[in-house]
Amino acid sequence: MTTSNKNRRDFLKLSMMGGAGVALSAMGMPASSYARILGANDRVNVGVVGFSDRFRQALMPTFLNHYKDLNFDIVAVSDIWKRRRDEGKSVLEGKLGHSVQACVNNDELYRIKDIDAVMIATADFQHAFHTIEAVNNKKDVYCEKPFAETMEDARNALKAVKASRRVFQVGTQRRSGAGYHAAANFIQQGKFGPITMVEMTWNVNQPGRWRRPDLVKDIRQADVDFARFHCTRPKENWDPRKYLEYRLFWPYSSGIFGQWMTHQIDTVHWFSGLKHPRSVVAGGGIYQWKDGRSNPDTLTAVLEYGPSNDPSSGFQVVYSSRFHNSAGGTKELYYSNGGMIDMSNNTISPNGGLREKEAAAMGMKANLLPEMSLSAAAGGVESGANTGGDDTTNAHVRNWMECVRKQDIKTNAPIEAAYSHSIALIMGTAAYRTGQRATFDEAKQDVMVGGKVFTL
Repeated sequence: MTTSNKNRRDFLKLSMMGGAGVALSAMGMPASSYARILGANDRVNVGVVGFSDRFRQALMPTFLNHYKDLNFDIVAVSDIWKRRRDEGKSVLEGKLGHSVQACVNNDELYRIKDIDAVMIATADFQHAFHTIEAVNNKKDVYCEKPFAETMEDARNALKAVKASRRVFQVGTQRRSGAGYHAAANFIQQGKFGPITMVEMTWNVNQPGRWRRPDLVKDIRQADVDFARFHCTRPKENWDPRKYLEYRLFWPYSSGIFGQWMTHQIDTVHWFSGLKHPRSVVAGGGIYQWKDGRSNPDTLTAVLEYGPSNDPSSGFQVVYSSRFHNSAGGTKELYYSNGGMIDMSNNTISPNGGLREKEAAAMGMKANLLPEMSLSAAAGGVESGANTGGDDTTNAHVRNWMECVRKQDIKTNAPIEAAYSHSIALIMGTAAYRTGQRATFDEAKQDVMVGGKVFTL
């Protein structure tokens, strides 16, 4: 049996253990009883799964902002690359002032009896697999996004998390931003009117984005458990670029869809209450950075939302991203007949709304939103302009830590949110990879293209 087949078999076994009897349609779960209730004086011991740049640069600093206050600690780090494993141990011991155990893999990590929770910051395609490992070992989980890049992984992980009743937070940190909460409330209270269109961009001019040329030169195959790296993906021969620069290569990552669109499309689901697109079309390519990557450096997708049985209702999301020109930056613009919400500066405005002259010509009344900040809409709550940066990551990690402390599964970004953004990114991937319109089969919980299930 190949390592890849063994990992897939183990993945299915893990998910079946964690998810037996849990229906996908049961998207809500009461927080009524828990096997473990933590007292105020109980220390929560955390293990780190993947000492990656994301953990080092974002999750670790925010964890350190709150760990003393909430009585948390990090006791172990697991990484299949010796360099990262050694770095993790050294850095964490320096920050925490005590010994931290370095584990060669997650099997060794979960043999440590006093670990209560884990923070997962591994490769994109590994998140669902590592989440199942964690919850089946009775650990609460903070998991970086994207949650899953295939529907098989997404379904299996959803079942396992819901059956486990563990605290779970996915790293779409906009859900912990004050401005985003204000926008969600404004829309959900009916003050904005029906969403009619959303425009989103994420533009940079960065030839080095997701590239690690110096590390690619230095890494040695002997220092990496590359077979374990593949999880549920087909096994390939050693390739340092696919290990270190995985975001550039399908099927290890969907690239732009998983890394960037995930954050932004998650707010569409949150604000609208819709779980996934009705259909997606997409196009793009590698137009500028021809460096051997297989994921595009330029991408545009049109995601249609609304009831599947009523194609005349709903709204479109136009999403575009490029790596070779930063004009336009990162934008999230929500439109209604009365105006717009601009999340890049946290404002509500009547810009583009139905004005008196145009309305009167059709025997209608003007429909204009007020000119105001989202902080004013929230009753004065501070909500400085951001697009999901350090402040929201700080609040997001703290929200997870507080929920672990209380054993409350109602985190800001629960498993249902993770599952929904996974559907959207997989539909985008299917549309881009096939050049056809992607839809979603509710009964089978599968992404469909041309009447067939989309798979690797």
